[in-house]
Amino acid sequence: MRHHRTTHADNAQEALLTLGRLVDQALERIRIQQARVELAEALQRHLLPPQLPQLPYMAIAARYAPSRDGLDVGGDWYDAFPMTNGSFGITIGDVQGHDVEAIAFMGQARTSLRACAGSTSDPGEVLSRANDLLISMSCGLFATCCFMNFDPATGALAVSRAGHIPLVWATSAARSGVVLARGGPPLGILAGECYPVTHRRLTEPASFVLVTDGVVEGPSCPMEKGLEEVARLARRGYDGDPDQLACDVIKVAELTGHSDDAAVLVVRYAGIAGRCDD
Repeated sequence: MRHHRTTHADNAQEALLTLGRLVDQALERIRIQQARVELAEALQRHLLPPQLPQLPYMAIAARYAPSRDGLDVGGDWYDAFPMTNGSFGITIGDVQGHDVEAIAFMGQARTSLRACAGSTSDPGEVLSRANDLLISMSCGLFATCCFMNFDPATGALAVSRAGHIPLVWATSAARSGVVLARGGPPLGILAGECYPVTHRRLTEPASFVLVTDGVVEGPSCPMEKGLEEVARLARRGYDGDPDQLACDVIKVAELTGHSDDAAVLVVRYAGIAGRCDD
């Protein structure tokens, strides 16, 4: 009886075939992952506002930077829109997670805030109602959010936060600061939550800077230090082009070593005198 002897060439050919199958499988996984990323990016582009309101006495600009690894697209969002009483709703937020589901929840959160702002201008009420609405959808996700109501005709400002990064402000009187007032929990966790509101009135030109945590917090930088840098930039550029200030602030994320998405929303206000001169 003759026995078949496996040669070195046979072993090499079998190894090459196995390697080829593994390469094909790896390429297919890469194609699937790339398709998911492209889908998430397309969803995010369509769910963010295509343009922001602009007035002679109030200008708004925004910037967004994706996560550094390029594979996870997060649920950061920003928005600004006129309200029924003549004031403006201005919001920024960050959804838990980095996938298509987070993007979809971001769209629900942004739409819920707009819908709730149609019946009340109080930021705390807007967040409370949006929170209950999101919970009723049973999505299983949550989002941090900062909602600001601003009336450029009177300078009246009201801010409420749902587990989100405080906003930064700077005025023409060389004053600046961080709104550290107590907030409530993130949206989508517990029904019936209340969200405290901080009230201020501006009588001079000023800029507000709203950010997500990817801008001011990372492995190389604690949140407090990141906010200090944003405040420094706001003091320097409070009266300049808000688009330039947004560009400068988004670069803070590079100093923090962030791996998360990062979003910036800048509001420049000309002051009551600027409003009356219009």
